[in-house]
Amino acid sequence: MSPEYKFSATDFPRTPGVYLMKDSSGKIIYVGKASSLRARLASYFRAPEGLTPKTRALVERIASIDILLASSEKEALLLEASLIKKHRPRYNVVLRDDKQYVLFRLDKSHRYPRLVMTRKAVRDGAVHFGPFTSAAAAKQTWKLVGKVFQLRKCSDHAFNNRVRPCLYYDMGQCLGPCVLDVDPDEYREVVKRVELFLAGRTSELLDQLRREMQAASEVLEFERAARIRDQIRAVEQTVERQVAVLPDGKDLDVAAMAETVGGLGLGLLFIRQGKLLDEKHFFWPGLTLEEGPEALRSFLIQFYTKGKFLPPRIIAPGIEDPEVVSEALSEHSGKPVRVAVPYGSRDKHLVDLASRVALRAESDREVGVSVMLKNALRLDREPERIEGVDASHLGGQGMRVGQVVFVDGLRSKDDTRVYSVPESEGSSDDYAALAEWAARRVESGPPWPDLVLIDGGKGQLASVERALSEHGVDWPLASIAKGPSRRAGELEDRIFRPGRSNPMKLKPGSPELLFLQRVRDEVHRLVIGAQRKTRKQRVLDSQVGSIEGVGPKTARLLWDRFGGIDAMLEATLEDIMSLPGIGKKRATVIHEALERMRKAKSR
Repeated sequence: MSPEYKFSATDFPRTPGVYLMKDSSGKIIYVGKASSLRARLASYFRAPEGLTPKTRALVERIASIDILLASSEKEALLLEASLIKKHRPRYNVVLRDDKQYVLFRLDKSHRYPRLVMTRKAVRDGAVHFGPFTSAAAAKQTWKLVGKVFQLRKCSDHAFNNRVRPCLYYDMGQCLGPCVLDVDPDEYREVVKRVELFLAGRTSELLDQLRREMQAASEVLEFERAARIRDQIRAVEQTVERQVAVLPDGKDLDVAAMAETVGGLGLGLLFIRQGKLLDEKHFFWPGLTLEEGPEALRSFLIQFYTKGKFLPPRIIAPGIEDPEVVSEALSEHSGKPVRVAVPYGSRDKHLVDLASRVALRAESDREVGVSVMLKNALRLDREPERIEGVDASHLGGQGMRVGQVVFVDGLRSKDDTRVYSVPESEGSSDDYAALAEWAARRVESGPPWPDLVLIDGGKGQLASVERALSEHGVDWPLASIAKGPSRRAGELEDRIFRPGRSNPMKLKPGSPELLFLQRVRDEVHRLVIGAQRKTRKQRVLDSQVGSIEGVGPKTARLLWDRFGGIDAMLEATLEDIMSLPGIGKKRATVIHEALERMRKAKSR
C-alpha cells in the first residue's frame, strides 16, 4: 500500500462522482467514475493479493485523492471521459487514435446536392455515409462516385458565381447545373443512385441501371447506353470487395477484446447497411483481461465523441455499466443508441471476427516515436505530451515566446500559445524570456508536459531548468541547437539534456531526430509569425498619429470609439462622422487615409 496516503472510507460520500488520484508531485495519475465514491475507492485499498498488478502499482503512488460530485452516473461518466482526455493520466486507458473518421455528406436540402467528405456528423438534416478508417480509401470511393455519377463537385460559393461550366462538365462527370438549365427531377435521379450505391443497396441500383441501359439501346441512344454500361461495371467491381454480414441491412458496430502475451487488444468492426465496411484495432500493453470491462467502457466514451457517426446498436461483450454508456452515447448522438451484449449465433459470429482483429493489434503495432524518444533521450517514460518552446525578438523589441504542443506525435493546435514578455522588452535576453515562460507555464497548471523541447543550446536549456527548479518543478527537458553550419533543419542538429556537457547521440535522419526537428520548426514558425505581426501592428498604430487631420485629441477619439487599428480600418465614413467634432470634410480625409492603410496591410 501507499506509504504516503492513508485511506479513510468516511472521508468520501456514497454518491455518484469522479475521483482524481494524484502522486506526490500533484500530477493526476488516474481518473475514475463511481456510482458510490466511498465503495469504489474502498475497493482499491483492500489486501494487495486481490488487486491486479496495474492497480497495485497505482495505489503505491497515490499521495492524495480529489473528488467531483455528479448528479447521476451518466454525468459522472461524461465528466470522467473529458478529464481523461484533458489530463491523459498514466494509469488510465487513454485513446491515442481518437481522430474523427471520414464520412460522406449529402445535403439534400440544396436544389442540386453535392457529395463531400467530412469528419463530423453534424445534425443538420444532411445524409451521412461511413465511416471510413482510411482517408485514402474514402477518397478513392469519392473519386469513383464522381466519375460514375454526374453530381456537381464545386462549392456553394463557386456554384453561385460560375458563368460557364467547369472541366468536370467537359469530361462528362457533371451535368453543369451551375449555369445550364438542368431538370431538377433528372438530377434527383442521379442523387438517388448515389444514395443506393453508398447505402449498400447495389442490387437494386444495378437492376435499375440495366433497365435504363436496355431502354437506351432500344431507342438507339448507344452513347448513353455505353455510359450506363460503364456505371454498371464500376458498381459491380465495388460490390465484389464488400462482405455482406447482416441480411437485414442495418448499421452496427462490434467491439471485442482479446488478451495477448503483451497486453490487451481491441477489435472494432464497422457494419453499414448490412455490409462489413471497415475495421480498426487498438492495443494497450500491460493490461489484463480482468481490466477489460472498465477499459472497454472508457474506450467507447472516448471514441464516440460528439460529431462522430453513431449506429443505433453497438455490440460490446463484457462491458461495464452498459445502460449508463448507452444513455451517454444517446446524448452524444441525439437519437437512441443501445450498447448490448451479443444475442444469438449471428452476433457471436461477429464478436469472433472482432476478437480476431483484436489479436492482430499487438503484432501490427509499430514502435512509435515516443518509444524511440524515451530510449534516445534516456527518459523515465514515453513522452506522450511534448511542448516545444522558442523565443524571438527584433533588436530587443517585441519579445515573444511561442509554445506548440504535440500529443502522441500529433500537433494539438488548441494548446498553441504565444506569450508576450514585457519584462524582457529592450534587453534582447532570450534566457530571461524563457525563464519567464517557465514561471507562467507552471502557473497555468496541468496537463503537464512529459518533455519540454527548447529551441537553443545549453544556455537556454540551463535557464529553463533553473526557473523550473525555483518553482519546485522537475520536468524532462531537452534543447535542439543548430549544427556547425548553423542551418535550421540540417541533419547535424544537436540535442542537449540537463547534466550532460556533450550532445545526445541521435543518428542523423533517424525518426526521433526528424520529429524533434519538426517540433522545433513548428514553434519557430509560430513565434516568428507572431513577432512579425506585432511589429506590423506597431507600425500601423504609429501611422494613426501621422494621418492628415489626426492630432492627439482625434487619435484618442478614434481609439476610444474603435478600440484598435483593425476596427478603425473597417470603419465607414458614417462611423467616422459620428465622432464628436468631426465634420464630413475632415472625416473624408481620415477615411481615405485609413483605406490606404487597409490596402497596404492586406498586401
